[in-house]
Amino acid sequence: MIKYAVIGSGQVGQVLADGLLASGHEVMRGSREPSKLADWQKKAGEKAHIGTFAEAAQWGEQIVLAVKGSAAESAIALAGPENLAGKVVIDATNPIADAPPEHGVLRFFTNHDESLMERLQRGAKEARFVKAFSCVGNAFMVHPKFAGGPPSMFICGNDAAAKESVQALLTDWGWETVDMGAAESARAIEPLCMLWCIPGFTKNRWTHAFKLLQA
Repeated sequence: MIKYAVIGSGQVGQVLADGLLASGHEVMRGSREPSKLADWQKKAGEKAHIGTFAEAAQWGEQIVLAVKGSAAESAIALAGPENLAGKVVIDATNPIADAPPEHGVLRFFTNHDESLMERLQRGAKEARFVKAFSCVGNAFMVHPKFAGGPPSMFICGNDAAAKESVQALLTDWGWETVDMGAAESARAIEPLCMLWCIPGFTKNRWTHAFKLLQA
């Protein structure tokens, strides 16, 4: 079992933290205001802990970054790059801008030549970032069930062993992992969030996931 630090007090952080606890792992959720997670901790049981970003990052053997994209770089700084050094950091963030969608299409604050994960990697050079969980809604992140079989989770990162560790978790949760290569591939993976959201914004359809078909 692994000690996971989940950085983020929002819905995505809670879904992933609850999933990790259900899989038998120990979890500490990090927040700028840990006290607001007290109710969650009481309900989650003895393997659930709360702390600041830095406390969680220092405690965790692996890290899950599940904050709003615009707050991600600040969260990494508050967690402390020294606390993340050598650790797998599962990056579930997307660079969604504060501006409203245009005809259902989200706006990003990055461009096509740079991903948010690459920015985060520069802020914590010794962390082993792996992009995952960014191309599906939180309702389907843990043990997704679809008539067409296991959906595909696209991941990327510069460390092969780190990606293998994340793939093991994804497999345990019923995902098919598709490794898209190095960190630069996050430039293509992050915009899948835009594509995933279009049916939701335009037709109120949020119950889907991606599947890569191979001949």
